[in-house]
This record gives sequence, C-alpha cells and structure tokens, in this order.
Amino acid sequence: MTRGPGEPLRRSAQELVAEASAVAPPVALDDAVGLLDDDSVLFVDIREPGELERLGTIPGAYRAPRGMLEFWVDPSSPYYRRALDDGRRLVLYCGSAWRSALAAASLHEMGRTDVTHLDGGFSAWAEAGHPVTAFAPR
Repeated sequence: MTRGPGEPLRRSAQELVAEASAVAPPVALDDAVGLLDDDSVLFVDIREPGELERLGTIPGAYRAPRGMLEFWVDPSSPYYRRALDDGRRLVLYCGSAWRSALAAASLHEMGRTDVTHLDGGFSAWAEAGHPVTAFAPR
C-alpha cells in the first residue's frame, strides 16, 4: 500500500534523531567547550554554506558537507579526506543537533565509534555565548 500525501510516516524524523542519539550520544555544551583546545578532538561543521556565512562557525572547526561526510571519512572512497581520519575524536555539529545526530550514528555504523555530536547544535553553542568566528571560505 502506498502512503498518500499528508499521511503519517512509519517513523518520524524526531524518532530517527532520538534513535541516532542513543547510538551516538551527544556531548554536553559545557563538556564540549573544554574540548576546543584538545588536540585529540576535531570539531566538524556539517551545516550548509549559507548557515556558515550567515552565522559563523566554532573556531578551528573543519567544514564537511553533510552530503559528503560518509565519503570523506571512508578510506576506500575517492573522496576520502585524511583530516577526518587522523586519529582525532570527531565532534559533529549542525544547527540544532538533528543532522549531526543522524550523521554521527551513520559514522558509528561504518565503524567510527570515536564520533559524537554537539548537544543542541550550533544554535545552543552560540546562545550560550561560546566562541564563534566568522566563516572564511577555503
């Protein structure tokens, strides 16, 4: 049977995010701030370019588009990026921790269990008054 327009989905986006957060629990904002200067951690901004340009980014964060993240992390992919596989723990973030929860769970499924995501996302980070820097395109 086909689902009609406006009919409920089998699983909601919120359910998927909750399940993903159980697989890859988020790191609390206060704990994340303490990781900014930790050389064993890499913050990874997976937001869209317009969000970065408009709102800025966490200082030192690596930019990895959500749509390419799994390919950039996979050493067997032609899109592999060594910066995302150099032994550092990854802290992913997006605007509200929905995309980053799904992405972190996806990387866990791939075998990268050293990945977490930022509780509340960039919005919560900025609202808490934590450091933000203007986005500078590569």
